[in-house]
Amino acid sequence: MPSPQLKREIGLLQATSINMIDMVGIGPFVMLSLVIQIVGSNLFLWAWIFGAVTALVDGAIWAELGAAYPLAGGSYNFLKAAYGKKWGPLMSFLFVWQTCLQAPLVVASGAIGFSHYFGYLVPLGEAGRKAVSGTIVVLIVLLLYRNIKTIGKISVFLWAGVIITMLWIIISGFMHRTVPFTFMPSGDQSMFTGSFAILLGQASGKTIYSYLGYYNVCHLGGEIREPGRNIPRSIFISIICIAVLYLCMNLSVVGVIPWQEAMHSDFVISMFMEKIYGHRTAMVATGLVLWVAFASLFAVVLGYSRVPYAAAVDGHFFPFFARLHPTKAFPYVSLLFIGALGFLFSIQLKLEHAISAILAMRILVQFVAQAVGVVVLRRREGTRYLPFRMWLYPLPVILSVGIWLFVWGATGKFAFYGLALAAIGVIVFYVTRNRWKKIT
Repeated sequence: MPSPQLKREIGLLQATSINMIDMVGIGPFVMLSLVIQIVGSNLFLWAWIFGAVTALVDGAIWAELGAAYPLAGGSYNFLKAAYGKKWGPLMSFLFVWQTCLQAPLVVASGAIGFSHYFGYLVPLGEAGRKAVSGTIVVLIVLLLYRNIKTIGKISVFLWAGVIITMLWIIISGFMHRTVPFTFMPSGDQSMFTGSFAILLGQASGKTIYSYLGYYNVCHLGGEIREPGRNIPRSIFISIICIAVLYLCMNLSVVGVIPWQEAMHSDFVISMFMEKIYGHRTAMVATGLVLWVAFASLFAVVLGYSRVPYAAAVDGHFFPFFARLHPTKAFPYVSLLFIGALGFLFSIQLKLEHAISAILAMRILVQFVAQAVGVVVLRRREGTRYLPFRMWLYPLPVILSVGIWLFVWGATGKFAFYGLALAAIGVIVFYVTRNRWKKIT
C-alpha cells in the first residue's frame, strides 16, 4: 500500500479564506482599545496604517518566496534554499525550533483573548477563563482532525461568518455616527517627534500582531493548486481586504463612542453595539466576535501544524513528526503537538506577555532573515524562473528589514528573550544535527 501524500486541493478562494480568518482573530477587537491607550490621542489610527504598510511590504517577500517554493512548511523551505548548504540547515532549523514554541503561543494568545471576550456573555473568574481557553484549543484540534479537502470547505464557511461580522460592525457604525473624529494632528500635536515614534512603535507591535497570518497559505504550499498564481494573489487580496476592514472598523467605533471612552473598555465592540441596538443585540454581536476568534485559531493551528512535519520529512527534526494520517493524509502528530502545547500555554500565560513574546521570537529568525534571503536568492539564482517577482525590488526588502528591526526593539525585554531562544537553538542544532541524519 503506497504511503499517504499531501494533496493539492486548496484553490484561490479557500487559500484567501484561510489567510483572512487567520488574520482576523480576537486581536483587532481586543487591540482596538489597547492601541488607543498606548498612543493616548486621536492619532492612534496611524498605528493601524503602519501595521498595514508592514504587512504589504513583507507580504511581497512572502509572495515571491511562496510562489517559488510551494512546499509544506513555508519559511522552513525559504530559509533552507536562501542560505544554501552551509547556513541553510541552521537557519531552517532555527525557524522550526522557534515555531515549536511560538506557534503554541499564538494559539494560546487567541484562546486567552477568546476567554476574556467570553466574559461579556458570562462573567468568569480566573479558573473559568482558563477552562474556556483550554476547551477552545481542544475543539480546534478535533475540528482539524480530517482531510484537507474538508478543511477547505470549513474554512470558507468560517470566513463567511468573519466577513458578515466585520461588515455588520462597520455599517452599523457609519449609519449611527454621532461623534466627530479626525486622525490628523491638530493644535500642538506632531507626528514628527521622538516621543510619538516610541508610542507608535509600541502600538504598532499590537496592530502588526492583528495583521499576522497573511502568509498562512505559504505553510500550506504543498496543498495549494496552481501555487505560482494562487499564493501571491491570496496574500495581497487578504492584506488589502483586512486593512480596509480594520481601518473602517476603527473609524466606525470611534464615530459612535469617543476614543477617550473606548480606550477604557475591555469589551469595546460589545459596548459599541449595545449603545446602538441595546443589550440583546450586543450579546449576539459578541457571539459573532467569538466566531471570528474561533475561525482564526482554526487557521493558525492548520498552518503551523505543517512546519514540524516539513522539517521532519526533510530529516532535520524528530522523525515522528513526519507521520501523515493513514487515511486522511494530514500531519496528525504535528497537529497534536501544537495543540497540546497551546493548551498548556492557554491556561498559564497572560495575553500581553504572549503577544510580545510572539513578535520578539519571530522577527529576527523569520521575517528579517527571509527578507535578506530574497536578496541572496536573486543574486545566486537570478529572477528568470520566478513565478512571481515582487514589485519595486529592492524597496520592499529595505522597508521590511527597517520596520521589523524597529518593532523588534519596541518589544523591550522580550527582544532579549528572543535572542536567548535563538542562541539555545544554535546549540541544540550543532549537538543534534548528526543524529537527525543517522535516524533518517
